[in-house]
Amino acid sequence: MNRHDIRLSGTWRAPLAPDTVYAKLADVGDYPAWWPAFRSVRRTGERECEVVIRSALPYALRATLTAVAEDPVQHVLEAALDGDISGGVRWVVTPDGRHGCVATLTQYVTVRKPALRRWMPLARPVFRVNHALAVRGGQRGLAALARRSGQRPSAPPGRPPPVVSGTAISPSCGRSRGPSW
Repeated sequence: MNRHDIRLSGTWRAPLAPDTVYAKLADVGDYPAWWPAFRSVRRTGERECEVVIRSALPYALRATLTAVAEDPVQHVLEAALDGDISGGVRWVVTPDGRHGCVATLTQYVTVRKPALRRWMPLARPVFRVNHALAVRGGQRGLAALARRSGQRPSAPPGRPPPVVSGTAISPSCGRSRGPSW
């Protein structure tokens, strides 16, 4: 791992069915509607799109996201990134055994944007916080989307479904605006 590489991760706990969360994560084209850090998504090919991402810090990242794997049975999504950051991103959505699912995000990227490369060795902790804020925004957006759509949380037989609140969820270039993963 060189000084410009970074591994980022996050975990969301969602009181929703794994299929529901997987479908939202697979529809990258819809991210700007519910994930504030995704400023834009533009389809550029059957399995790729250009994304612009910006969180709390005053810079945007532009990258081409190319679907590598989409497994709706195992609830696994993988994509390659190329642009201001290059590398890969992987989502795995699994039932949590109680009332919903866990979505695990793993990213391995190399920072290629010159201004960020200059600061990377010193600012790595700040970049991690910025990423965490971006992921938290997606978590909140997914919770709000579930409430607006009237999505019922999943629950095992014999248990009442949990209430979806603004903080209930913890941590494709869409069908219409880009490829799914």
